[in-house]
Formats: sequence, C-alpha cells, structure tokens
Amino acid sequence: MEFQASRSFAESMDRRDPLREYRDYFSIPTQGGREVVYLCGNSLGLCPVKAMDYVQQELERWQRLGVWGYFHSPRPWVGYEEPLLGMLAEIVGAEVEEVAMMHTLSTNLHLLLLSFYRPTARRFKILIEHNPFPTDRYALVSQLRLHKIDAAEALVELTPRKGEFVLRSEDILEAIEELGPSLALVFMQGVHYHTGQCFEMEKIATAAHQAGSMVGFDLAHAVGNVPLRLHKWEVDFAVWCSYKYLNGGPAAVGGHLSTKNTA
Repeated sequence: MEFQASRSFAESMDRRDPLREYRDYFSIPTQGGREVVYLCGNSLGLCPVKAMDYVQQELERWQRLGVWGYFHSPRPWVGYEEPLLGMLAEIVGAEVEEVAMMHTLSTNLHLLLLSFYRPTARRFKILIEHNPFPTDRYALVSQLRLHKIDAAEALVELTPRKGEFVLRSEDILEAIEELGPSLALVFMQGVHYHTGQCFEMEKIATAAHQAGSMVGFDLAHAVGNVPLRLHKWEVDFAVWCSYKYLNGGPAAVGGHLSTKNTA
C-alpha cells in the first residue's frame, strides 16, 4: 500500500486498524464542540470511560462499609494491587514477584538507590544521559551526598555529539567501557522525556554488567508506551509512574521493579 498525504487515506487506515475499537474505551476531550487529537499521553493519559463509575462504586462502599471495606468489599482495599500485578508484570516484561505498586516514582527511586547504589573508594561513579529528568538528578545527587561523595566528580553526564540532539548507542556503550572500574551505576530514562529517544536498554544493561556496574532505568515515558523485557534484559531495577501511558489518573501510585537476577 502506497502512503498518501490526505485525510481520506488517514481515515481509511483508521478503519483498517485492528485496535480502533479501543478508542471508544476512553473519553476524548472536546474544544469548540469537536473532539481534539489528544497527544498528551506523556503528561496525563486519557480518562477511561468506566473510571468514574468505578470511583463512585468505591465511594459508596466507603460510605456504607467504613473500615470493613478493607476486607469485606467486593473489591477489598487491602491488597488492592495484587490483581493488577500480573498485568503490570506483563507490561514491563518481568515476573510477578519482581514488581510492586507503591509510592511515587521519586520515592521508589530513593528506596531502590539505597539498595543498588553501593559505592566504594574505587567504584563510585554514576553515568546518566544529557538533560535527565530533573527529579532523577535530585535523587541521584542526594544519594551521593548521603555517601559524602562529590557530585561534580561522581555524576557523569553523557552529552550528544556536537550538532546532534540525541545520544548514539555506540557512544553510550563506549562511555560505559571507558568508565569501567570506577562505574557503580548506569541510570538512564527508557524514553527520554524531552527528545523522545528510546534507548537501547538491553545493550546498555549488558554493557553495564560487563563493566561490573548496576543498571537502572526511569521508565516514566516508556511503560505502556514501548515494548519492555526487563527480566530478559537483566535490568537490576526500574521505576515508573502510572499516570502517563498507563492512564492511572491524577495521584495514581507509582511502580518499581527489582529483578530476581540481582535481588
């Protein structure tokens, strides 16, 4: 089929899309009486049509049951996340025992860094990409301060080549190899929040482990957006939120992973 830059061609492709029915599962905002083309999944995904009904059901059960809703509701609030873990594990390519739903992305990152960033006098550096998400940088710097390590020396930011806006995979792998014995952690976004670059996570994880380093990812813009196989790739840990491509809604809890390969 030959591409055509026309509305009729786009509409015909929409009609052929095997996933077209899923559009009806979500509420599309309108402006001026017309549905918008919604491209803000990186900030807040569309509201599922049934979300309001589900929330109202839980409010009514809270009203009727009070504290007994923790255990005697049709959907008990204690262990609310357990039915979701299988689906979540499938989304990130992990085993159920490796994932958890809790807290926020940044809180989870702090907790996991306490376990996975274990600097020594020789191996203490952290490799990050150019222009990381600001709160990720804050978390990493706070961990360095906790260990009384100078961030100016330990936090290595890899920048694109002159005149380029994204990092080349070969440059990332070369930097990991060059840092070698001094590298304690490689921590990058799965999909860069600013450029949209999807990093080759499997190659990065393999190179980090060959260098003797731990590897973690911020998957805020990757989970629910790109294929993930975190267990297969032997990623040590990862964090994400759920209000972007997972459509979790405002104040939705985050998630994290620590694989059994290293846990």
